Amino acid sequence: MLTFLEGLGRRTVRGIEELGYHAALFAESIYWLVWGKRIGQPVRNNHVVKEMVSVGINALPIITVLSFSIGIMLAIQGIHTLKTFGAQNQVVLGIALSVTREFAPLIVAILVAGRSGSAFAARIGTMKISQELDALKVMGINPVRYLLAPALLAMLVMVPTVTFFADLVGLLGGGLYSAAELGIGLDVYWERTLDVLDPEDLMQGLVKSVLFAVMISLISAANGFSVSGGAEGVG
Repeated sequence: MLTFLEGLGRRTVRGIEELGYHAALFAESIYWLVWGKRIGQPVRNNHVVKEMVSVGINALPIITVLSFSIGIMLAIQGIHTLKTFGAQNQVVLGIALSVTREFAPLIVAILVAGRSGSAFAARIGTMKISQELDALKVMGINPVRYLLAPALLAMLVMVPTVTFFADLVGLLGGGLYSAAELGIGLDVYWERTLDVLDPEDLMQGLVKSVLFAVMISLISAANGFSVSGGAEGVG
């Protein structure tokens, strides 16, 4: 029993330490983004743009394919289920709410975490193993300002933007299948979609995407900065 309690206590303390470390990284990143320029150490715009291209633009093809597929699958499942109640015309409501509130931000977050988040963590981890982070500190360059702050800003801009794009693509996929299956025109589908969607529905998904962007950036950076043990640790 004592061993169990000791292990539980250690894990709890370790969890609190990790949470505090992530919070400190976030606070320091915000500090450099807000005050860096005033003290002569700004976050470089070219670094931010480079991260934005990597996070958003380069991810558009796979996000387009997956969002379009999700929209079609929601339409297929929705029509099949609602036919039981003779309410298949209500599939537009299900597609609109599911895509904007849940699926679009979730799909984008998974893809960004898998593509950009893992690459970001591996890049920082490799720099730590090769002592490049120590070299930055010797040159007077803060690693958080140089590495994390641009990535965080890029994530905060691009993840909600790409999520909105995924909303449109997912709704288009569902609309094309619904038009073919139910015999309604796309203009009618979009009109119904706009009728059932509130700005709150769209904002709910975008707010989630902002939270996902912060979490992906901080978790990736924290794992990268804590790498040890050579190439195996980076993996």
